[in-house]
Amino acid sequence: MKTFLLTAFAALALAGPPAAIAQTAPAPTPAPAAVDADPALWVVKDDDTTIYLFGTVHVLKPGLSWFDEGVKKAFDASDQLVLEMVPPPDAVAGPAMMKIASNPTGPALSDKLPADLKAKYEKAMTDNGVPVAAFERMDPWFPGLMLSLIPLQKLGYSPDTGAERVLMKAAEAANKPISGVETFDEQLGFFDTLPEPAQIGFLRSTIDSLPRVQSVFDSMVVHWSAGDPDALGKVMNEELRETPEVGKVLLSDRNARWADWIDTRLDTPGKVFMAVGAGHLAGPDSVQVWLGKRDLKATRVAY
Repeated sequence: MKTFLLTAFAALALAGPPAAIAQTAPAPTPAPAAVDADPALWVVKDDDTTIYLFGTVHVLKPGLSWFDEGVKKAFDASDQLVLEMVPPPDAVAGPAMMKIASNPTGPALSDKLPADLKAKYEKAMTDNGVPVAAFERMDPWFPGLMLSLIPLQKLGYSPDTGAERVLMKAAEAANKPISGVETFDEQLGFFDTLPEPAQIGFLRSTIDSLPRVQSVFDSMVVHWSAGDPDALGKVMNEELRETPEVGKVLLSDRNARWADWIDTRLDTPGKVFMAVGAGHLAGPDSVQVWLGKRDLKATRVAY
């Protein structure tokens, strides 16, 4: 499974789940007893500026105690929160997503799929309670999004308990400014502008990996909770690098731009808590690697 794509799509769910997901989401269950988690945290600083760099998981189950200890201390010490993107209101996000993903002209989605994939796609849609005809006029990445997120919702993963939502609520309560290094439309555009064969490949990969969603995502959360970015990076990014064109657009190029943002932000005094998807902070294309190319060092915070 392209786990990085799965978690990247999950970031878009922060703006509110699309209708097909909301209709299949289970009823809330009582939160279990808290389990301690200690995700990795880094810091980049100069004489008058401190930027904490925290890797997030966009959707989580209730019951992980991670917003404490070193993470909470760094957040409390910061003047502002910076995310990948600030999610727009549901009333804006839904129409924007549908507009960008729609394909009103040309062949229908099912006509673009090879016969074997079409059969698997129809079964996956039916199994997950989504009408097969619902996305006939959508680009292939969109049902890939839907079929990625519905199983996670059924397993109890939710953006409501994901790291970004927790951080946003804390920032709002503390009157800290919240900003994003990307926009919602920009993030949608990354997926929508992927070549159609790559989109279809993602759809196939998603469908083929549906039986393994729980084991893969649970494993990813275990590595994140243990503060093991190397193991997390292998789970999230290894398959993405098998498709260099996609990896360049969704991972390497974005990490380089975020390193530029950090470099520029160091010119302004203050303390920043920057939270981005954990897959961006692991591996040979990580934000930290790009910072090193700019003679900047991200130091792991021990806590």
